[in-house]
Amino acid sequence: MKINKAVITAAGSGQRNLPLQTLVDRDGQTKSALTILLEEVLQTGIEEIGLVICPGDKDAFQAAAGAHVKRLRFIEQAEPLGYGHAILRAHAVTGTEPFLLLVGDHLYVAQGSKPCAKQLVEIAEAESCSVSAVQATHESKLPYYGTVGGRRLPGRAGLYQVEQVIEKPTPTVAEQKLIVPGLRAGHYLCFFGMHVLTGSVMDTLQELISQTGVPRGVHLSAALAKTAERERYLASELQGRRYDIGLKYGLLNAQLAIALSGPDRDEVLTHLVELLAQK
Repeated sequence: MKINKAVITAAGSGQRNLPLQTLVDRDGQTKSALTILLEEVLQTGIEEIGLVICPGDKDAFQAAAGAHVKRLRFIEQAEPLGYGHAILRAHAVTGTEPFLLLVGDHLYVAQGSKPCAKQLVEIAEAESCSVSAVQATHESKLPYYGTVGGRRLPGRAGLYQVEQVIEKPTPTVAEQKLIVPGLRAGHYLCFFGMHVLTGSVMDTLQELISQTGVPRGVHLSAALAKTAERERYLASELQGRRYDIGLKYGLLNAQLAIALSGPDRDEVLTHLVELLAQK
């Protein structure tokens, strides 16, 4: 399985302006969050990227993409009908091919030299199936994320066979259905905001929307729950962290994480210590 295409969603009412925010990357260059995310994708070797946006936002996103704009294919979601519908809007770009899916309000910091998206693409290509990146997350954050339950694959560190997928479960439901042996108490495998999905997931989204007749009520998690029933579907803990820039202080946390991952780490730490020392 070869991944040649990517989709980034940025049409949510609370999400559409976040990729346009400006940060300083690990090398000290000022860039939009969108540019940082596009560079994450391009380092996988993918060159065709579908960007799902609201009508009227194209000019702003073209400007934010900078030199990478030629890689983008803009897709409008005319009505705010939810995340599942937004992904399905990109079907014209992905066709029957597998694709990398990212959300426009998350940034990633790898723990080593290999970007998170490249790690995930390599795993999916080797396993020839859909793979969702996940991160062990405290139960207090469950209202923000889709969550998976399953079992570790023997001899495969950080790789799981997915058996359950639930969108934003309560801690009680998570304790009943989503405990994964080996995780710390009170922690669950929550989505990372990054997936490699086969073309069949698009078909499943269309099936669910056709069944309900209400696109707004269909989540990606529901389609992935069906995928877990029908075919091999894995989850992987990557060597890195996600940063949701839509959360309170999310942009600040992402900026600090990016800065501390670069060559100016000592300078940044010095400034942080000086701030902490102030009354």
